[in-house]
Amino acid sequence: MEDAKIIKKIEERVRDFVERHGLMHPDRRYLVALSGGADSVSLMLILSRLGYHVEAVHCNFNLRRGEAERDEQFCVSLCERKQVPLHRVHFETRQYAALHHISVEMAARDLRYSYFAQLMKDIHADGICVGHHRDDSVETLLMNLIRGTGLQGLRGIAPLNGDIIRPLLCISRSEIEEYLHALGEAFVTDSSNLVANVVRNKIRLEVLPTMQRINPSAGESISKTAVRISEAFKVFESAMTVSVKDVLGGEHIDKRGCVIPVSRLQEQVSPEYTLFYILRNYHFNSAQVEDIYRNITTDSGAVFHSSTHQLLVDRNQLIVEPIVKEEQQTTFRIPEEGTYVIGDGQRVKVERLSVDDHFLISKERRCVNMDASAVHFPLILRKVQTGDRFRPFGMKGSQLVSDYMTNRKFSLFEKSRQWVLTDHDNHIMWLVNERPDDRFKVTPATKEVIRVTYLEQV
Repeated sequence: MEDAKIIKKIEERVRDFVERHGLMHPDRRYLVALSGGADSVSLMLILSRLGYHVEAVHCNFNLRRGEAERDEQFCVSLCERKQVPLHRVHFETRQYAALHHISVEMAARDLRYSYFAQLMKDIHADGICVGHHRDDSVETLLMNLIRGTGLQGLRGIAPLNGDIIRPLLCISRSEIEEYLHALGEAFVTDSSNLVANVVRNKIRLEVLPTMQRINPSAGESISKTAVRISEAFKVFESAMTVSVKDVLGGEHIDKRGCVIPVSRLQEQVSPEYTLFYILRNYHFNSAQVEDIYRNITTDSGAVFHSSTHQLLVDRNQLIVEPIVKEEQQTTFRIPEEGTYVIGDGQRVKVERLSVDDHFLISKERRCVNMDASAVHFPLILRKVQTGDRFRPFGMKGSQLVSDYMTNRKFSLFEKSRQWVLTDHDNHIMWLVNERPDDRFKVTPATKEVIRVTYLEQV
């Protein structure tokens, strides 16, 4: 009678949890990741007994000699006895890890979830149920806390993440074992989980037991705190969305890059966290964001790099751009009129035009018109170099290109991208898309014009 009460209590709690979070529907099909351990066995049995249509899937990673075959045969026998369809797959995990230069643990995860996703499509399942329980969520929270994390890492494990469903987050490991004992069902044990040689195992075998000696309800208390943090995080996310919109002036964060006005950032309730919330989209970590925030008003010109983007502290703004691989060629020779491809989506068109009654000087920034008599081929298109000088159109004296760009408030990124067009004597004829040189200007005496147009695909 006592066993029946235990079984009913746990099954009702899982059913209520599934319904409260909208995790599953009785008329749909689901996969259950079945390893043979207590968590996955109880998951399959509970869902089956609650009337959900489930099929099991077992992955043999060929990592633990003897145990792997034992686990697989256990799952085969269990599913035959419970009349649950079973899908099996074998992986050469160590070879996969070596081929992709990743850890064995990461390789197993990649292989497992890739196979789950494909199988889910093949049998038209609506989700993949995994056996994470309340203690797993507590362990995850503690791991994140030890490593250093934001609010997001203190929420524990989510009940639903894409196609991954976790119906057992409402019960503990001890309750799972109590449930299986009440049913008279066996399970297998992964010996690697019994050795405190990785962070999660140390927390499971050493940290949590110590905490429970201080407070027997420590696991439950931490779990409830994670739920509260998860609810608070929803409020936080909403507030951050408003702050980001206020700082960037738009509804969405542009994945390519952005410009962050420092004054507007500092008006927010939490400027540094707002900055983190923006920069995490460009793969900057929390330590980098702290460093950036310390320098936003004192170190103009400082550059920071993530794996995908670069950030420039530029006077009163932060400029974020993708990291672009340095072009193999930064100098292009233009021997005569024609159209020249100089890079991905970039072309230069050079044409000779007669000055007649129908001729009009183009005033587009991407175009320059020069007196043909002053132009001597070959022309050279190159990046700005230290010491470059030119005579800006309308001026009598020369000026350093670097001074011109500084006066025009070019950022460091913009300066590094700036092209110049020169003649064969290295005289700058055009600061591309900016200003022509006065020495090559079109005059009333001009008979022919060399027109150069810089075409860049947006």
